Amino acid sequence: MRYLGGLLFAVLFFGATGCNPSFQHVEPISKASITDAPPVKQVIEWRLATSWPKNFPGLGMAPERFATLVNDMSHGRLRITVHGAGELMPAFAVFDGVSQGKIQMAHAASYYWKGKAPASQFFSSIPFGMTAQEMNGWLHYGGGMALWEEVYRPFGIIPLAGGNTGMQMGGWFNKPINTIADFKGLKIRMPGLGGEVLKRVGAVPVNMAGRELFSALQTGSLDAAEWVGPVNDLAFGLHKVAKYYYYPGWHEPGSNMEFLINKAAFESLPEDLQTVVKTAARAINQDMLDEYTTSNVTALETLVKEEGVELRAFPLAVLTELERISHQVIGEQAEQDPMMGKVYRAYHAYEQGVREYHKISEDAYSQQRQH
Repeated sequence: MRYLGGLLFAVLFFGATGCNPSFQHVEPISKASITDAPPVKQVIEWRLATSWPKNFPGLGMAPERFATLVNDMSHGRLRITVHGAGELMPAFAVFDGVSQGKIQMAHAASYYWKGKAPASQFFSSIPFGMTAQEMNGWLHYGGGMALWEEVYRPFGIIPLAGGNTGMQMGGWFNKPINTIADFKGLKIRMPGLGGEVLKRVGAVPVNMAGRELFSALQTGSLDAAEWVGPVNDLAFGLHKVAKYYYYPGWHEPGSNMEFLINKAAFESLPEDLQTVVKTAARAINQDMLDEYTTSNVTALETLVKEEGVELRAFPLAVLTELERISHQVIGEQAEQDPMMGKVYRAYHAYEQGVREYHKISEDAYSQQRQH
């Protein structure tokens, strides 16, 4: 018993005083020290190819800002590298690139794919069609997005609205347009249904990437070209190789851009990252329109006041004839393709309703503001 009592005394004494060098004090592991440790972050890398030059004003900056937003909102879990036209593939090859899974995303305009899916043209802009505000209403609250998804489904692509340039300009011409006959024989860069309309009046429409326009106008390969509007046209220097700048952009009254997403890649993302991608695209869709609304004002002033550009309006008789032919061309094409016919009927129904409302709202105000 004396042995046990001495041992107990030693343990209590040295344990209390900390004088026994064979015992070391160890801090207990707290719950906070475990949960506060930084989690292992899985980083997903995507590539996005565009149909525009790298960092080009408006069009080129939209995908850059999108990638930044996605990175920030995902806390770096989804990183998207943006490639300009020609870096990974030609400007008009991005649709196939996404469809085939060579890239996860692209930024382009849907009317470029009319040869693959004629109905795609309605999701960018059609002659004498809806404005940017009206397009956003149709796409997001009028059933347009569901139709767009249906058109791209066979290609394994998910579309998202990716910005809008607003009302475009009518284009650059090296000869005046006084009558509809002045289009005859005119070699003009104009994609989509606008090109088909001009073909009916004798023009020779060409679908050409934007970065090729300056040299084509300079060498005479083109007699005229439409691109976007003042800020982008100024950046390309088109005022240096064409004399007349016409308005309005009857062929593209509200040009909607698109984000193309490979369906398999999108569905492989966690649900929260899918939401990040959709939310970022929705923000950029409005951001681009805001930017163009502001930057086109100052760019047009530069073109007219500093560069001496001759600004001209298309004659009313010319616009009236182009509108008549536009309705004819669009109606005929809609009859030839069932999917295009389905989209056309939905688009037309929404457009009729919104135009009636805008007669007593937007249009009425614009007319009054002119006085």
